[in-house]
Amino acid sequence: MFQVSNLKSGYGQSVVIDNLSFSVGENETLAVLGRNGMGKTTLFKTLMGVLPGMGGSIKLKDDELSGHESYKRVKAGLGYVPQGRHVFPTLTVEENIRAGLHVRGETEVPSELYSLFPVLFEMRKRKAGDLSGGQQQQLVIARALATDPKLVLLDEPTEGIQPSIIKEIARKINEIKKIKKISFIVTEQVLSFALEVADRIIVMEKGRVAMQAPRSEIDQATLSKYLSV
Repeated sequence: MFQVSNLKSGYGQSVVIDNLSFSVGENETLAVLGRNGMGKTTLFKTLMGVLPGMGGSIKLKDDELSGHESYKRVKAGLGYVPQGRHVFPTLTVEENIRAGLHVRGETEVPSELYSLFPVLFEMRKRKAGDLSGGQQQQLVIARALATDPKLVLLDEPTEGIQPSIIKEIARKINEIKKIKKISFIVTEQVLSFALEVADRIIVMEKGRVAMQAPRSEIDQATLSKYLSV
């Protein structure tokens, strides 16, 4: 459903992602792990078109996304939840979600989004900047879902969130995948979260895939060997 082939990307003359290839299936969650500085965020920025690629192919179903601007990738079905959440703090919760609906030419927040995130319905008239970190993370996920994506990129969704809320977000991701039948790519530092949501795992090392395996064939101890400094 999503195919990355021989992807190359970086900054100026510095190559961070080098000849990277992987795929994501229908209704699958792929966890992309790796130590800091191994290229995970650069990968996501390149997939979204925030950072221009230096070569390779990015295909979502039948659409070649390489070379397209970010908004065209969103229209093709690619959703993005950036690291650090990035809500519009002075807009209300409802206005934040409606920003995602703009891609679809709609203005009314679908009831199914509020069903998935009841706390957002309760706080829909409040400023997004007044929400807790966990509530803001739910908001940016809801905003990404408002674009009606086929695949959503989640860049370190647990960053700065307390452990009890991390478990809730993992449960929510699994629920969304089951209900909406969409796929996810998740980068994450919290191994327990990655293992809870992933169907398959790849580990990046210096911009390339160092290891990949189905979730059922890997455990936290094995992953720790790859991720230890």
